[in-house]
Order: sequence, then C-alpha cells, then structure tokens
Amino acid sequence: MSPTSRKARVRALTGLSALALAATGFAAAPAAQADQPSSEFAGNSHPYRHGVVPTKEGAAHANAASAAATRTSNLKFGGGVDGIGVTTGAPKVYVVIWGSQWGTAGTDANGYTTMTGDPSGEAVRAQQLYKGLGTNNELWSGVLTQYCEGITKGATSCPSTAAHVGYPTGGALAGVWVDNSAAAPSQATGNQIATEAIKAAGHFGNTTAASNRNAQYIVLSPTGTHPDGFNTSTGQFCAWHDWNGDTTLSGGAATSPYGDVAFSNNPYVTDMGTSCGQNYVNSGNAGLLDGVTIVYGHEYAETVTDQNPAGGWTDSTGAENGDKCAWKGTGGTGGAQNVNFATGSFAMQATWSNAVSACQISHAIVP
Repeated sequence: MSPTSRKARVRALTGLSALALAATGFAAAPAAQADQPSSEFAGNSHPYRHGVVPTKEGAAHANAASAAATRTSNLKFGGGVDGIGVTTGAPKVYVVIWGSQWGTAGTDANGYTTMTGDPSGEAVRAQQLYKGLGTNNELWSGVLTQYCEGITKGATSCPSTAAHVGYPTGGALAGVWVDNSAAAPSQATGNQIATEAIKAAGHFGNTTAASNRNAQYIVLSPTGTHPDGFNTSTGQFCAWHDWNGDTTLSGGAATSPYGDVAFSNNPYVTDMGTSCGQNYVNSGNAGLLDGVTIVYGHEYAETVTDQNPAGGWTDSTGAENGDKCAWKGTGGTGGAQNVNFATGSFAMQATWSNAVSACQISHAIVP
C-alpha cells in the first residue's frame, strides 16, 4: 500500500530451484495472478488500520467479492518511511497491559505476569507467544527473514547483501508493563493507542530513536473495551498495527520524543469469539486462545516486514504478508496450524512468501 492509498488492515520449498532460493531468499516475481485477501477486507475501513486482521466473516465476504480480480501476487518494497522499511535487528516486543480494568497483577510459576481481570488468560498467552518466537529452531519466523530494506522501491527480491528482517534468536519478548494508572478508554482512538505506546517506550527506557529502531509495542486492551471501535458495527476487525507518526490516525499523529514508535492495537480478541479465530485450529478448551496467537502473530509478522507502513512490503492492493494468508484454512504448507516453540504449542497462521509466491508456515532463515 502507498501512503496515499492505504488499506483496511485487519505457506515448502521443493526441487533444485528451491535450493537456489535458499541462498537469496526470493524467487523472481511471477506473472500477475488472482490474489489473496486485499484491501477490500473491511467495508468499515480506515487508512491507518494497517495489516488489519478482519473477522472471518469479513474475510469471506471480501474474498467472494474480489474473486474475479487480478492482482500482482508478490509483495513489493515500499521504499521506507522516515528511512524505515523493515525491522533489521533482532525484533524486540514490549507488551503493554493497558488499564486498571485488568485488575491486580501477579506472577505465575513460569514468571509470566498474570492479571485478575483477564478471564481468558490472554496476557499470559501473549507473553508465552513472544517469548517463544526464535526458540526451538522454529522456522515460522524464517519466512519473515527473506524481506529486507535498502533496495530499490518496487523491488520484489532481496540480494544477500541487503539488511534483512532479523530473526528473534532466544525469544522476542523484551519487557512487560502493567499500566494501571488509569482505566483504559472504552473506545480508544488511534492517537490514544499510539500515545500509550510512546508512554511505554519511556517506561522501558527506550528514549532514543536507536533504541526504538527494532522495537514494537503491543498495546493490550482489557475485556469489554472497544479500542478503535473493536467489536462494534464500525470495527469488525481483530487487530491492526501502525506507527505513531501516521497522520491519518483517528485523533491525529502522536508526537514522540523518542523517535518513531511502532505499535499494535491488540484488543481482547476472545471478546469476538469464533469471528476472531477461537477454535480455528484446535477444538474445545484447547482452542480457546487460537485466535489470540493467530491474530497477535499476524500483527507481529507485519510489523517486522512493514514497520512504518507502508514503507515496507505490501502488494499492489496494499495487503501485507499476513493479510494475504488470513483465514485461508488449516494445515498443509500454507494453512493455519500449531507451531511448537520452547514455550508451548501455538496456533499460528502462515504468512506470504515471495520465495514461492504463496503462503508458508516455515522457511529457512535468510540470509
């Protein structure tokens, strides 16, 4: 997507050609073909909702409506915004548990922060997910490492010498902050969410542009709230990401004294039940938090490949790597499925791979 035309944001290599791809991370761009989900995802869209995860119903509607459309399949580099295209160092994730509605904080036997006002256990699950990324030799993150910056705008491939997306070796979780100084807004604006992320940057001591260059702030809102209209008639989405300087944010851009700050609006996903992925991969109680890890993983993947939207990687319709693979079924090389990290097994969706011009759940780490 381009800054002037942004979208409503809501998977194995084979043969000798695959071996060649492993060295470069990419295949040549294919001819135009019928594409995956696009910017038509949500009828109630807003330009700042980058990489928005639509509800399953919204995705199904968009797919049906655009089935005859022809689009360029692979992602293209957007040239960077404020000189930032992708997360080039090891990604650092800071979890912000926003609002007094979360209740009282505690610590479980594994050292995760627990909250008494967290009926589904989303805060702990988020910490487990981000701490598990880059462990157990997982290659879900490998798909993301094929993308880079410092190349020609519009390019669909990366030379080995380019600055690629970093692999989160040993885990991406860099910190957790319970900000219970006040209640989180019932319907936070984009500006308020960005402002909370900036506040978190200060809390964590990330007070320079350099300290925020490979960071992202995951703003978790409490159950029963509607950040940016989540779970209302004007917010049939599951999450989205952006950066503080986006002037199209509801409420306007948020001024940061700490350089550019990437953040995600991560609502209380289970409030939307199956519409946001509950039991999408696993049945019964085992699948209660499927949507949480699918959705949160989606936004993480899109942030590291398009940190300041849309200076990173998007297709001709504005879709990011997670968008093109959202709610596309389960199993195989391109469907949602359980991925094993050192911290447990997590339902994850695949992301788009230019290397094979399809969705992949795993890919060799590049370079």
